[in-house]
Amino acid sequence: MDDVPIGVLLSVLAVLLVLSGFFSMAETSMMALNRFRLKYWVEQGHHGAKLTQELLEHTDRLLGVLLLGNNFINAASAAIVTVLTVRLLGRGEVALTIGTILVTLAILIFSEITPKILGAAYSETIALHVSYILVPLLRLCYPIVWFVNLFVQALLTMTGLKPKQNNLNAGVTLEELRVMVLEGSRFIPQKHHHILMNLFNLTDVMVKDVMIPRSHIEGIDLSSPLELIEQQLSTSNHTLQLIYDGDPDAVLGVLHVRKLFNQVHQEPISIEAIKAITDPPYFVPENTPLFTQLNNFQENRRKIALVVDEYGELQGLVSVEDILEEIVGEFSSQLPHQNSYFTEEEKGVYLVDGSCSLRDLNRKLNTRFHLEGPRTLNGLILETLEDIPEPGTALKIDGYPVEIIQTQDRMVKTVRLQTNPILSAKQRSLND
Repeated sequence: MDDVPIGVLLSVLAVLLVLSGFFSMAETSMMALNRFRLKYWVEQGHHGAKLTQELLEHTDRLLGVLLLGNNFINAASAAIVTVLTVRLLGRGEVALTIGTILVTLAILIFSEITPKILGAAYSETIALHVSYILVPLLRLCYPIVWFVNLFVQALLTMTGLKPKQNNLNAGVTLEELRVMVLEGSRFIPQKHHHILMNLFNLTDVMVKDVMIPRSHIEGIDLSSPLELIEQQLSTSNHTLQLIYDGDPDAVLGVLHVRKLFNQVHQEPISIEAIKAITDPPYFVPENTPLFTQLNNFQENRRKIALVVDEYGELQGLVSVEDILEEIVGEFSSQLPHQNSYFTEEEKGVYLVDGSCSLRDLNRKLNTRFHLEGPRTLNGLILETLEDIPEPGTALKIDGYPVEIIQTQDRMVKTVRLQTNPILSAKQRSLND
């Protein structure tokens, strides 16, 4: 190389650095590429995506050709820099040290760091385009890559570290999918994002968290006079009625009031007619996850279930609609203060039924009561005070001021809730 002009050597060195940067950028973009996004482009018929998928299906070959090209070029660059150093600065140790430092800096800046940053930032665009070059290059260099990989595979086998073949169709866990949805919230409509997050939560929410409490289920005692039964049916606020005979725990089933009126439209109501259209009871444990219960409803072709505790005691009633509302939200167009559990006194202040579930409070009034313990506001107040409070008692729970308005039958019947939390000094400092 002593006869080659210095300008030519510098030009060749610049070209080698650019080529090395190409291989570094290609390697980073291929490894950083979103495989699910790639699969989408393949399904759309994108030719570059198909070539990229072909390369990623054989990662050992892809890395082999990338590293082969990169290391060969870096070695050639180092040789040219050595020649330039000798010709410009001489053969001294200081000159060689300076040359080594310069070539290292040049490779780091122009062939490694900058190209890899670009490859990571624009992985999809770069990977789909460089595949047009890498596929024919791999075919050209395949004998060398194959020979090198023989030693690589043997070494991995001997050490017991041989990885499994990469698979683009590998599944993701539920937590990984949850993170993907959270990170993609900017690109997903808010309503769709809300529904997706609710779907993930179905495995964490239990039937007891969404059921209608037993105290709110209207029941019909078939041992009562027929006139009283007719009156109960005509004045009922709910279409579902619990049917029992004498003992409320001896449940015969669930009656759809509308179904009864449709059947006996031209005939008087009778006990036999009620029994004939009463759905037999379908019992489920209170700790059944909502996702499991939704599948159970589908498999059993049922829409309503009676919820029981570990002792078999009736705790409430749950329906398909209750579970669907956990996914898509309330079907009703009522405002929060129009709900039977809530009465808005003024902005941010509500009269709340003590039996209201904390989940409903958090969802409809945007409060943040903790859900680890009691399920209802009454239960939370009793747990906090460890006593049955008198009307007029005021306290603060999770930062929200609560005033007891009415108690009945050892329960908190009505409370006044201020939905604007009062934060402690410590909480305010953390928020600031």
